[in-house]
Amino acid sequence: MFFTRKKSEMVAVTEALPGRAETIPTAEHHFVNGRPLKGPFPEHLEVAMFGMGCFWGVERMFWTLDGVWMTAVGYAAGYTPNPTYREVCTGQTGHNEVVLVHYDPSVVSFEDLLKVFWEGHDPTQGMRQGNDVGTQYRSGIYVYDEEQRAAAERTRGEFAERLKAAGFGAVTTEIRDAPEFFYGEDYHQQYLAKNPGGYCGIGGTGVTCPIGTGA
Repeated sequence: MFFTRKKSEMVAVTEALPGRAETIPTAEHHFVNGRPLKGPFPEHLEVAMFGMGCFWGVERMFWTLDGVWMTAVGYAAGYTPNPTYREVCTGQTGHNEVVLVHYDPSVVSFEDLLKVFWEGHDPTQGMRQGNDVGTQYRSGIYVYDEEQRAAAERTRGEFAERLKAAGFGAVTTEIRDAPEFFYGEDYHQQYLAKNPGGYCGIGGTGVTCPIGTGA
C-alpha cells in the first residue's frame, strides 16, 4: 500500500523514504570540461539551481553557455537525505531532478540563465514535463539570495502573461530558497554528452521570454 500513492502527488514528510547518512558516489570530474565536479571553485563564481524536467537535457542547455563554469545534476527540494535515483523515481522522496550551475556573472547573468529556464521547458504542466510524469519533473527555481528571488518572481509574472496570451494555462513553477543539493550518480552527470542519442522528454512552449528583449 505504501507505493500506491500517485507519483504526481507530493509525498508527506512523514511518509518519505528514510535515506541514508552517506553521500551517493558520483563523478570526480565534469565529462565535458574536465573540471572537478565538486570544486574547489573560483571565488568570483555565483550559483543557481533549476528544475525543468529530465535533468539530462536541462544540464546540456546550461553547460553550453559561455560563462558557465560547472554544471551537475542531482536531487533537491525533497525530504530524503542522500537519495538514489531509483528512490527519487518512486515519488517517495519528494525530490525534484535539478541542475546546479556555477557561473561567472561578468560573462553570463542570472537573468540570462532565467531566459534559458523559461524558454527551455513548459512551466505550466505541474508535476510533469512532456511524457515524464511525477513530482521529480516539476518546474522550480531555487534561489540563493533576494536578488535571485526578485528576478525569478518578476520574470515568472512576465512570462506567465505571454503564455496566457498564447493559450497556455497557469504557470506552476515553484520559487523557494535553495535547499540542500544531493549529487546524482556518476552515470547521470553530463549524460547526453556520454550518450548523444539518449532520450530526454523536455520541450519548450515556443513562447519567447521577454528578458533582455526590451518588451
